[in-house]
Amino acid sequence: MKLSYPAIFYPWERGEGFTVEVPDLPGCVTEGESMADAIFMAEDAASGWLLTDLEEGKPAPKASKIIDIKPEDGGIVSLIALDMDTYANKYGNKAVRKNVTIPAWLNTFAEDYNINFSRALQNVLTKAYEEIRKAEDEANADNEINDQTAKKIMEAAGISP
Repeated sequence: MKLSYPAIFYPWERGEGFTVEVPDLPGCVTEGESMADAIFMAEDAASGWLLTDLEEGKPAPKASKIIDIKPEDGGIVSLIALDMDTYANKYGNKAVRKNVTIPAWLNTFAEDYNINFSRALQNVLTKAYEEIRKAEDEANADNEINDQTAKKIMEAAGISP
């Protein structure tokens, strides 16, 4: 999921740094010793803020229109871009408990061979996720893929939609 949010960059009174505030993400404030550093830090802080909410099952807040953001004197408004999939792959790991139903014979087989059910399911779902993301990137579909293509990818990964 790729997102963008307006951010306000306030120059430090001393030095070349900036304090950055992301108005749509309450309490999301950071700083950097240069504009480039401040942009990087703003993207990291906003991604961390959002990852926490997303892992708790909350939706990402809607971004304000950049024209609606009114900074205090000296503030510079700009957009920051967030790649939540990449950030979550690097930093996210909150586990969610899921119950599944499988045939008795498959349960017996898995237990006989000490197969970890959680790991097996994670591996299959991760493969499907990676294949779908790859197809999206190749199609440059802005994280949207049609149902028919998703179905084919899931079938290739051994998952029935």
